[in-house]
Amino acid sequence: MNAEGELYGEGVAEEDIRRERAKAREIRKSRWWQTKLSLGICYYCGKKIPAKELTMDHIVPLARGGTSSKGNLAACCKECNNLKKTMLPIEWDAYMERLEESEK
Repeated sequence: MNAEGELYGEGVAEEDIRRERAKAREIRKSRWWQTKLSLGICYYCGKKIPAKELTMDHIVPLARGGTSSKGNLAACCKECNNLKKTMLPIEWDAYMERLEESEK
């Protein structure tokens, strides 16, 4: 909730998002996350990316009810992270399909 007690995004309280972001910051320090980065592969586009250029993405965005758990976190390139924004996995897949169709 914000200062006025309103919900954020898809009905997720701002306080919950803040708590999940804090968890994500802690996970970034973990050996598990460092291993993910060392693979150097974007979860979404599959391109090989230098580890220092990968970002952490919530597969189900926090604003859409996602959590900062290992099963919901992915290493991805900045381009994909910026394009995905708050899309759910099914929305991302549909977006990518539309892109592929437009390129034909």
